[in-house]
Amino acid sequence: MKRRQVPAQKPDSRVSLGRIGAPHGIRGWVKLHSFTEPLMNIADFRVFHCAGRRDAPDRMKTLELDEIRAHGKTLIAHVKGYDTPEQARELTGLELEVEAGVLPALEEGEYYWADLQGLRVINRQGERLGRVSHLLETGANDVLVVAADEESIDDQERLIPWLPGQSIDRVRLDERCLDVDWESDW
Repeated sequence: MKRRQVPAQKPDSRVSLGRIGAPHGIRGWVKLHSFTEPLMNIADFRVFHCAGRRDAPDRMKTLELDEIRAHGKTLIAHVKGYDTPEQARELTGLELEVEAGVLPALEEGEYYWADLQGLRVINRQGERLGRVSHLLETGANDVLVVAADEESIDDQERLIPWLPGQSIDRVRLDERCLDVDWESDW
């Protein structure tokens, strides 16, 4: 499974590949929180559509990252036209999005995280456990966070390990459904 680089169901929709953090240094660089795996895969893309921050959600920008570097275990980047810490501060919190159609094609049986988000989760007994809310990355394997919804058998949140052939039986993207080997009382 590919982390966070997920094409949504519509090829013209956008996918968030990262977020701009606080300014870094005096030349307008910013900390870059990459949602890709490995982190540096975000450098395969240079032009991003940016969703507005919470304080201005309706503002959209197009930004070009002209440099991206590894900095310890994180990344830093320079955004074209933002050359001072004051200018860079305006970008803090912006989500970096690309059109879903530009993401690389996956092999059979591989999924982007966003493909799985929102899927109905049904166990072998035919019980509706909820919908995939989001995924967690752990050291051993990824984990589906299944949140209860209006059609769930109860109001429990469940954590189901992403283990195809064990806890994961089948992904039916066309039906927006995920079949699992997971008891309702686990």
